[in-house]
Amino acid sequence: MGNKKRALCTGITGQDGSYLAELLLERGYEVHGIIRRSSSFNTGRIDHIFNKLKLYYGDLVDSLSIDQIIEKVRPDEIYHLGAQSHVKVSFDVPKYTLETDGAGTLHMLEAMRKHCPNSKFYNATTSELFGKAQEVPQNENTPFYPRSPYGIAKLYSYWIVKNYRESYDLFAVNGILFNHESERRGHTFVTRKITRGLATYAENRAFSHYPFYLGNINAKRDWGYAPEFVEGMWRMVQMKLPEDLVLATGETHTIKEFVEECLKHINIEWKWREDKKGREILWDTELDQLIIGIDEKYYRPSEVDLLLGDSSKAKKLIGWEPLVKFEELAKRMMLHDLKPSY
Repeated sequence: MGNKKRALCTGITGQDGSYLAELLLERGYEVHGIIRRSSSFNTGRIDHIFNKLKLYYGDLVDSLSIDQIIEKVRPDEIYHLGAQSHVKVSFDVPKYTLETDGAGTLHMLEAMRKHCPNSKFYNATTSELFGKAQEVPQNENTPFYPRSPYGIAKLYSYWIVKNYRESYDLFAVNGILFNHESERRGHTFVTRKITRGLATYAENRAFSHYPFYLGNINAKRDWGYAPEFVEGMWRMVQMKLPEDLVLATGETHTIKEFVEECLKHINIEWKWREDKKGREILWDTELDQLIIGIDEKYYRPSEVDLLLGDSSKAKKLIGWEPLVKFEELAKRMMLHDLKPSY
Protein backbone atom coordinates (compact mmCIF):
# COMPACT_ATOMS: atom_id res chain seq x y z
CA MET A 1 0.00 0.00 0.00
CA GLY A 2 3.04 2.23 0.26
CA ASN A 3 2.84 3.42 -3.35
CA LYS A 4 -0.85 4.26 -3.22
CA LYS A 5 -1.94 7.88 -3.20
CA ARG A 6 -3.49 8.77 0.12
CA ALA A 7 -6.67 10.86 0.23
CA LEU A 8 -8.42 12.33 3.27
CA CYS A 9 -12.09 13.25 3.01
CA THR A 10 -14.25 15.23 5.43
CA GLY A 11 -17.97 14.67 5.07
CA ILE A 12 -17.31 11.11 3.90
CA THR A 13 -20.67 9.86 5.21
CA GLY A 14 -22.60 12.41 3.11
CA GLN A 15 -23.94 12.17 -0.42
CA ASP A 16 -20.82 13.59 -2.09
CA GLY A 17 -18.40 11.94 0.32
CA SER A 18 -19.77 8.47 -0.37
CA TYR A 19 -19.53 8.89 -4.15
CA LEU A 20 -16.05 10.37 -3.82
CA ALA A 21 -14.87 7.49 -1.62
CA GLU A 22 -16.07 5.02 -4.27
CA LEU A 23 -14.32 6.95 -7.04
CA LEU A 24 -11.04 7.16 -5.13
CA LEU A 25 -11.07 3.45 -4.25
CA GLU A 26 -11.72 2.58 -7.90
CA ARG A 27 -8.67 4.67 -8.85
CA GLY A 28 -6.42 2.89 -6.40
CA TYR A 29 -6.28 5.39 -3.55
CA GLU A 30 -5.89 4.65 0.12
CA VAL A 31 -8.97 6.45 1.44
CA HIS A 32 -9.15 8.03 4.89
CA GLY A 33 -12.21 9.81 6.26
CA ILE A 34 -13.25 11.94 9.22
CA ILE A 35 -16.57 11.14 10.87
CA ARG A 36 -18.37 12.71 13.82
CA ARG A 37 -19.15 10.63 16.87
CA SER A 38 -22.88 9.98 17.18
CA SER A 39 -25.02 7.76 19.40
CA SER A 40 -26.65 6.37 16.24
CA PHE A 41 -24.97 4.99 13.14
CA ASN A 42 -24.81 7.50 10.27
CA THR A 43 -22.65 5.47 7.88
CA GLY A 44 -25.44 4.08 5.70
CA ARG A 45 -24.07 5.58 2.49
CA ILE A 46 -20.63 3.98 2.97
CA ASP A 47 -21.52 0.67 4.64
CA HIS A 48 -20.85 -1.25 1.42
CA ILE A 49 -17.22 0.01 1.38
CA PHE A 50 -16.75 0.46 5.13
CA ASN A 51 -14.02 -2.16 5.45
CA LYS A 52 -11.99 -0.52 2.67
CA LEU A 53 -11.81 2.84 4.45
CA LYS A 54 -9.70 4.16 7.30
CA LEU A 55 -11.97 6.30 9.49
CA TYR A 56 -11.22 8.67 12.36
CA TYR A 57 -13.46 10.46 14.84
CA GLY A 58 -13.11 14.21 14.58
CA ASP A 59 -15.11 17.42 14.31
CA LEU A 60 -14.48 20.45 12.15
CA VAL A 61 -15.10 22.81 15.07
CA ASP A 62 -12.42 21.00 17.11
CA SER A 63 -9.11 22.20 15.67
CA LEU A 64 -7.11 19.82 17.87
CA SER A 65 -8.80 16.71 16.44
CA ILE A 66 -8.31 17.99 12.87
CA ASP A 67 -4.65 18.76 13.50
CA GLN A 68 -4.00 15.33 15.00
CA ILE A 69 -5.69 13.48 12.12
CA ILE A 70 -3.88 15.39 9.39
CA GLU A 71 -0.55 15.00 11.20
CA LYS A 72 -1.14 11.23 11.38
CA VAL A 73 -2.46 10.66 7.84
CA ARG A 74 -0.34 13.21 5.94
CA PRO A 75 -2.51 12.81 2.84
CA ASP A 76 -1.50 13.55 -0.75
CA GLU A 77 -4.97 14.97 -1.43
CA ILE A 78 -7.54 16.48 0.92
CA TYR A 79 -11.20 16.74 -0.08
CA HIS A 80 -12.99 19.05 2.33
CA LEU A 81 -16.70 18.31 1.91
CA GLY A 82 -17.84 18.37 5.54
CA ALA A 83 -20.27 21.14 6.49
CA GLN A 84 -23.57 22.09 8.06
CA SER A 85 -25.00 22.09 4.56
CA HIS A 86 -28.72 22.80 4.98
CA VAL A 87 -29.48 26.40 4.00
CA LYS A 88 -32.77 26.73 5.89
CA VAL A 89 -31.27 25.17 9.04
CA SER A 90 -28.42 27.69 8.92
CA PHE A 91 -30.91 30.41 9.90
CA ASP A 92 -31.73 28.37 13.03
CA VAL A 93 -28.10 27.62 13.97
CA PRO A 94 -26.10 30.50 12.45
CA LYS A 95 -23.19 30.38 14.90
CA TYR A 96 -22.72 26.62 14.55
CA THR A 97 -22.89 26.99 10.76
CA LEU A 98 -20.19 29.69 10.87
CA GLU A 99 -17.94 27.60 13.11
CA THR A 100 -18.35 24.42 11.05
CA ASP A 101 -18.34 25.80 7.52
CA GLY A 102 -16.09 28.80 8.02
CA ALA A 103 -13.67 28.11 10.87
CA GLY A 104 -13.70 24.40 10.01
CA THR A 105 -12.06 25.18 6.68
CA LEU A 106 -9.45 27.30 8.44
CA HIS A 107 -8.67 24.40 10.80
CA MET A 108 -8.13 22.09 7.80
CA LEU A 109 -5.88 24.56 5.97
CA GLU A 110 -3.79 25.38 9.02
CA ALA A 111 -3.18 21.69 9.75
CA MET A 112 -2.24 21.11 6.11
CA ARG A 113 0.14 24.07 6.16
CA LYS A 114 1.88 22.70 9.26
CA HIS A 115 2.02 18.99 8.46
CA CYS A 116 1.71 18.41 4.70
CA PRO A 117 2.13 21.67 2.73
CA ASN A 118 2.73 19.76 -0.50
CA SER A 119 -0.72 18.16 -0.36
CA LYS A 120 -3.50 19.25 -2.70
CA PHE A 121 -6.65 20.68 -1.10
CA TYR A 122 -10.17 20.78 -2.54
CA ASN A 123 -12.77 22.94 -0.79
CA ALA A 124 -16.48 22.45 -1.44
CA THR A 125 -18.15 25.83 -1.81
CA THR A 126 -21.56 26.53 -3.26
CA SER A 127 -23.74 28.46 -5.69
CA GLU A 128 -25.31 30.00 -2.56
CA LEU A 129 -22.31 32.37 -2.66
CA PHE A 130 -24.10 34.14 -5.52
CA GLY A 131 -27.38 34.34 -3.56
CA LYS A 132 -29.12 37.45 -4.88
CA ALA A 133 -27.59 36.90 -8.29
CA GLN A 134 -25.89 39.99 -9.73
CA GLU A 135 -25.88 38.50 -13.25
CA VAL A 136 -27.28 35.50 -15.10
CA PRO A 137 -25.69 33.05 -15.61
CA GLN A 138 -23.15 33.05 -12.78
CA ASN A 139 -19.48 32.22 -13.39
CA GLU A 140 -16.14 32.53 -11.58
CA ASN A 141 -16.15 36.34 -12.01
CA THR A 142 -19.72 37.01 -10.86
CA PRO A 143 -19.86 39.17 -7.68
CA PHE A 144 -20.98 37.30 -4.57
CA TYR A 145 -24.11 38.24 -2.63
CA PRO A 146 -24.94 35.42 -0.17
CA ARG A 147 -28.39 35.44 1.41
CA SER A 148 -28.09 32.98 4.31
CA PRO A 149 -25.77 32.22 7.22
CA TYR A 150 -24.75 29.13 5.21
CA GLY A 151 -23.80 31.19 2.16
CA ILE A 152 -21.93 33.72 4.29
CA ALA A 153 -19.99 31.02 6.16
CA LYS A 154 -19.08 29.45 2.81
CA LEU A 155 -17.94 32.87 1.59
CA TYR A 156 -15.42 32.98 4.43
CA SER A 157 -14.43 29.43 3.49
CA TYR A 158 -13.89 30.50 -0.13
CA TRP A 159 -11.73 33.49 0.77
CA ILE A 160 -9.61 31.72 3.39
CA VAL A 161 -8.72 29.07 0.79
CA LYS A 162 -7.75 31.80 -1.65
CA ASN A 163 -5.74 33.57 1.06
CA TYR A 164 -3.81 30.45 2.10
CA ARG A 165 -3.12 29.64 -1.55
CA GLU A 166 -1.63 33.07 -2.15
CA SER A 167 0.06 33.50 1.26
CA TYR A 168 1.67 30.08 1.62
CA ASP A 169 1.85 28.86 -1.99
CA LEU A 170 -0.47 25.92 -1.25
CA PHE A 171 -2.37 23.98 -3.89
CA ALA A 172 -5.87 24.80 -2.67
CA VAL A 173 -8.93 25.17 -4.90
CA ASN A 174 -12.57 26.11 -4.45
CA GLY A 175 -15.22 24.16 -6.29
CA ILE A 176 -18.21 26.49 -6.70
CA LEU A 177 -20.75 23.74 -7.21
CA PHE A 178 -24.36 24.37 -8.11
CA ASN A 179 -27.05 22.06 -6.73
CA HIS A 180 -26.27 18.42 -7.31
CA GLU A 181 -28.66 15.69 -6.27
CA SER A 182 -28.90 11.90 -6.38
CA GLU A 183 -30.59 8.85 -4.94
CA ARG A 184 -28.39 9.36 -1.86
CA ARG A 185 -29.54 12.93 -1.18
CA GLY A 186 -30.52 13.57 2.44
CA HIS A 187 -34.22 13.32 3.19
CA THR A 188 -34.59 16.96 4.30
CA PHE A 189 -33.34 18.43 1.00
CA VAL A 190 -36.16 19.53 -1.26
CA THR A 191 -35.55 17.21 -4.23
CA ARG A 192 -35.41 14.08 -2.07
CA LYS A 193 -38.28 15.34 0.05
CA ILE A 194 -40.34 15.52 -3.13
CA THR A 195 -39.39 12.09 -4.48
CA ARG A 196 -39.86 10.34 -1.13
CA GLY A 197 -43.08 12.25 -0.43
CA LEU A 198 -44.58 11.38 -3.81
CA ALA A 199 -43.50 7.74 -3.51
CA THR A 200 -45.09 7.45 -0.06
CA TYR A 201 -48.26 9.15 -1.28
CA ALA A 202 -48.51 6.95 -4.39
CA GLU A 203 -48.14 3.80 -2.32
CA ASN A 204 -50.75 4.73 0.28
CA ARG A 205 -53.14 7.17 -1.41
CA ALA A 206 -56.15 4.87 -1.57
CA PHE A 207 -55.82 3.60 2.01
CA SER A 208 -54.52 6.48 4.10
CA HIS A 209 -53.74 10.11 3.33
CA TYR A 210 -50.06 11.17 3.25
CA PRO A 211 -49.83 14.78 2.01
CA PHE A 212 -46.58 16.69 2.53
CA TYR A 213 -45.58 20.35 2.52
CA LEU A 214 -43.04 22.53 0.72
CA GLY A 215 -41.99 26.18 0.87
CA ASN A 216 -41.31 28.42 -2.13
CA ILE A 217 -41.98 26.21 -5.16
CA ASN A 218 -41.13 29.02 -7.59
CA ALA A 219 -37.44 29.23 -6.64
CA LYS A 220 -35.21 28.35 -9.61
CA ARG A 221 -32.18 26.08 -9.30
CA ASP A 222 -29.50 24.58 -11.53
CA TRP A 223 -29.68 20.87 -10.64
CA GLY A 224 -27.08 18.29 -11.65
CA TYR A 225 -26.17 14.69 -10.75
CA ALA A 226 -23.86 14.25 -7.77
CA PRO A 227 -21.59 11.45 -9.11
CA GLU A 228 -20.66 13.66 -12.08
CA PHE A 229 -19.87 16.59 -9.79
CA VAL A 230 -17.62 14.35 -7.68
CA GLU A 231 -15.70 13.46 -10.85
CA GLY A 232 -15.27 17.23 -11.36
CA MET A 233 -13.85 17.61 -7.84
CA TRP A 234 -11.23 14.94 -8.53
CA ARG A 235 -10.29 16.52 -11.87
CA MET A 236 -9.81 19.90 -10.20
CA VAL A 237 -7.29 18.38 -7.80
CA GLN A 238 -5.37 16.85 -10.72
CA MET A 239 -4.72 20.25 -12.32
CA LYS A 240 -1.10 21.41 -12.49
CA LEU A 241 -1.98 24.86 -11.18
CA PRO A 242 -4.80 25.61 -8.72
CA GLU A 243 -7.89 27.31 -10.16
CA ASP A 244 -11.33 27.93 -8.65
CA LEU A 245 -14.05 26.54 -10.92
CA VAL A 246 -17.83 26.62 -11.26
CA LEU A 247 -19.53 23.27 -11.89
CA ALA A 248 -23.13 23.50 -13.16
CA THR A 249 -25.48 22.13 -15.82
CA GLY A 250 -26.37 25.49 -17.38
CA GLU A 251 -30.11 24.81 -17.01
CA THR A 252 -32.45 26.27 -14.40
CA HIS A 253 -35.83 24.91 -13.31
CA THR A 254 -38.34 25.70 -10.57
CA ILE A 255 -39.13 23.38 -7.71
CA LYS A 256 -42.63 23.19 -9.19
CA GLU A 257 -41.13 21.89 -12.44
CA PHE A 258 -39.20 19.25 -10.50
CA VAL A 259 -42.48 18.06 -8.95
CA GLU A 260 -44.09 17.87 -12.40
CA GLU A 261 -41.13 15.93 -13.81
CA CYS A 262 -41.38 13.39 -10.98
CA LEU A 263 -45.13 13.00 -11.51
CA LYS A 264 -44.47 11.64 -15.02
CA HIS A 265 -43.34 8.41 -13.36
CA ILE A 266 -46.42 7.95 -11.15
CA ASN A 267 -49.91 6.96 -12.23
CA ILE A 268 -51.85 9.75 -10.53
CA GLU A 269 -54.38 12.21 -11.94
CA TRP A 270 -53.40 15.63 -10.61
CA LYS A 271 -53.63 19.38 -11.10
CA TRP A 272 -52.38 22.56 -9.44
CA ARG A 273 -55.02 24.60 -7.63
CA GLU A 274 -54.96 27.55 -5.25
CA ASP A 275 -55.32 27.34 -1.49
CA LYS A 276 -57.08 29.99 0.61
CA LYS A 277 -54.01 32.24 0.46
CA GLY A 278 -53.73 32.02 -3.31
CA ARG A 279 -50.71 29.68 -3.25
CA GLU A 280 -50.45 26.78 -5.66
CA ILE A 281 -50.97 23.33 -4.15
CA LEU A 282 -50.98 19.90 -5.81
CA TRP A 283 -54.31 18.10 -5.82
CA ASP A 284 -55.28 14.48 -6.52
CA THR A 285 -58.26 14.97 -8.84
CA GLU A 286 -59.33 11.32 -8.79
CA LEU A 287 -59.52 10.97 -5.01
CA ASP A 288 -60.15 14.70 -4.41
CA GLN A 289 -57.44 15.15 -1.80
CA LEU A 290 -54.25 17.11 -1.18
CA ILE A 291 -50.87 15.75 -2.33
CA ILE A 292 -48.56 18.74 -1.70
CA GLY A 293 -49.43 21.81 0.33
CA ILE A 294 -47.47 24.96 1.17
CA ASP A 295 -46.22 25.71 4.68
CA GLU A 296 -44.57 29.05 5.39
CA LYS A 297 -42.28 27.48 8.00
CA TYR A 298 -40.24 26.23 5.04
CA TYR A 299 -39.75 29.74 3.64
CA ARG A 300 -36.31 31.27 4.10
CA PRO A 301 -36.14 34.68 5.81
CA SER A 302 -34.27 35.89 2.70
CA GLU A 303 -34.81 33.92 -0.48
CA VAL A 304 -32.51 33.03 -3.36
CA ASP A 305 -34.74 33.22 -6.41
CA LEU A 306 -32.56 32.25 -9.37
CA LEU A 307 -29.35 30.23 -9.69
CA LEU A 308 -27.94 29.33 -13.11
CA GLY A 309 -24.30 28.37 -13.58
CA ASP A 310 -21.82 28.74 -16.43
CA SER A 311 -19.18 25.99 -16.23
CA SER A 312 -17.45 26.75 -19.55
CA LYS A 313 -14.14 27.37 -17.74
CA ALA A 314 -14.30 23.88 -16.19
CA LYS A 315 -14.98 22.38 -19.61
CA LYS A 316 -11.93 24.17 -21.01
CA LEU A 317 -9.50 23.44 -18.14
CA ILE A 318 -10.50 19.95 -16.95
CA GLY A 319 -12.76 18.67 -19.74
CA TRP A 320 -15.77 18.46 -17.43
CA GLU A 321 -19.35 18.69 -18.61
CA PRO A 322 -22.52 17.15 -17.18
CA LEU A 323 -24.37 14.39 -19.02
CA VAL A 324 -27.27 13.75 -16.64
CA LYS A 325 -29.63 16.69 -16.97
CA PHE A 326 -32.85 17.70 -15.23
CA GLU A 327 -35.32 15.16 -16.69
CA GLU A 328 -32.99 12.18 -16.21
CA LEU A 329 -32.07 13.30 -12.69
CA ALA A 330 -35.72 13.50 -11.62
CA LYS A 331 -36.42 10.11 -13.22
CA ARG A 332 -33.52 8.37 -11.44
CA MET A 333 -34.45 9.80 -8.06
CA MET A 334 -38.16 9.11 -8.46
CA LEU A 335 -37.77 5.52 -9.65
CA HIS A 336 -35.32 4.84 -6.80
CA ASP A 337 -37.79 6.01 -4.18
CA LEU A 338 -40.68 4.09 -5.72
CA LYS A 339 -38.76 0.88 -4.93
CA PRO A 340 -38.40 -0.45 -1.39
CA SER A 341 -35.47 1.53 0.02
CA TYR A 342 -32.82 0.52 2.52
